[in-house]
Amino acid sequence: MRKYFVIIFVFFIFSCSVFDSKTIMIWTDKPEFALYAQAFNASQAEYKAEVRYFEFPSQQLLNSTERPDIVAASWLKSASTRTFFAPLDALFTQKIVSEDSFYPKLLEPGVIEGEQYLLPVSFNVPAMVFAQSNTVSSNFTINVDEIKEKGKAYNRMMRGDYTRMGFSPDWNDDFLFISAVLHNAQFREGTEGTLQSAPLMWNEDAMRSALDFNKTWILEANSGARAVDDFSFKYFFDTPSKRIAQGRVLFSYMNSAEFFTLDSEVRSILDFRWLSENNSIPLIEGSVYYGIYSETKANNGTVAFTQWFFQPETQRRILEKSRDLQLNETGFGIAGGFSSLRNVTEDIFPRFYSSLLGHIPPDAFLAPPAILPYDWPQLKERVILPFMREYIRAENSSDIRPLDKRVSDWYRINK
Repeated sequence: MRKYFVIIFVFFIFSCSVFDSKTIMIWTDKPEFALYAQAFNASQAEYKAEVRYFEFPSQQLLNSTERPDIVAASWLKSASTRTFFAPLDALFTQKIVSEDSFYPKLLEPGVIEGEQYLLPVSFNVPAMVFAQSNTVSSNFTINVDEIKEKGKAYNRMMRGDYTRMGFSPDWNDDFLFISAVLHNAQFREGTEGTLQSAPLMWNEDAMRSALDFNKTWILEANSGARAVDDFSFKYFFDTPSKRIAQGRVLFSYMNSAEFFTLDSEVRSILDFRWLSENNSIPLIEGSVYYGIYSETKANNGTVAFTQWFFQPETQRRILEKSRDLQLNETGFGIAGGFSSLRNVTEDIFPRFYSSLLGHIPPDAFLAPPAILPYDWPQLKERVILPFMREYIRAENSSDIRPLDKRVSDWYRINK
C-alpha cells in the first residue's frame, strides 16, 4: 500500500502537464513567508510563489472553499486538518529533500499511518532567564526544583514586605502550563471514535499534581498569593529583563523566540537555561509544519519551492537577509523559531545568535507535544489557563469547577 501511494504521488507531482499552474499559493500564519516567497521568486523565473496570511490557516482550511497549494503553519496535525494534505515520502525517496537533515523527533508528529504528510519547519523551547552574574547547576537545562530552591533563597523582606523575590509560578501563565507538561499532563486530541465526546484528553492526576506543586511553592517560598500580588503590584511596571537587571527578581520565564528578540544590549547581560525535567525539554505547542495540499494545481511548483526551502544554504541566506533588513529584531530564526533542519540550528544559528554558543538544545532532549485539536489556541486561552490560575489560588481546589466540565461547556457553546 505504501508503495502504491508513493507511485501515485510521483505520477501527479513529477509529471509535466499543460494544466500545471506556475503560481504557488502559500497559506501561513507566519508573516516571514512573504520574505521567503520573494527570495524564491528571485532565485528562478519559472514559478511565482504568493502568500496569504491567516491567523489560523488550519481553521481556514475547514471553513473556506478556496484552497492553497502549500500550507506552512501551526495546528495542522489534528484529525480534522491533516486529511487535506498529500503524502510526501516521495520527496525523500527521490532525494528532493533529505530526510536525514531533520531532527528525527520533529518528523514523527507529521507521520500518519506510516506516511509522512507534514514536514517540520521550526520550533521553540521554554527557557528560564537570569542575570549572567548568577549561576545554576547545568550548562544546558534547569528544572523546577532548582528554580524553586534558588528562588526561595534569593527572597528578601523589609518590614514585612518583599523587596526582591526569586520567582513565582503565577507570574506567567505559560510557565504554569509548561510545568504541567513537565509533570506529564499529556494534553492531546481525543482518540478516534471519541472525538465528539472527548475532543481533548489529559492525565488528570498529573495535571493536578503539577498545580498542587505550584500552589505549595507559592505558599512555602513566597508566603502565599497575597504576598506575591503585593510584590507584583509594586515592582512589575518594568519589563522582565529590567527586573532581572535591577536584581528585583532572580528568574523570568520566556520561550526561545521571546528571548532572542530582546534588544541585543539587554540580551548581552542575561543568561538562560532550557526548562527541563528528566532529560526532556518540552517543545512549545504550535511548532510550524509544512504540507502540500492534496489537490494542488501547482504540482511541479510545490516541489520546486519545497526543494528550495528545505536546503541549509537557503535558510542560511534567509537568516542573512533577515539580519540585513533588521527583521531579526522582531522575529526569531526561521518562521519564528529554531530550524527543523538540525545542522541549520546547530551550525548556522550561532553565527547569527552568539548567545547560542554552548547552549544549543540537545537533540536527544527535544520532546514534541502530542497532537492537539485544531482549535487548541482558543481552548487553551479561554479554558485551560483560567482553570489553572483559579486552581492554584483557590483555598479549597476541590470547590472549583472541574476542567472536564469546563471543556465540555466550551465546546457545547462554540460548536
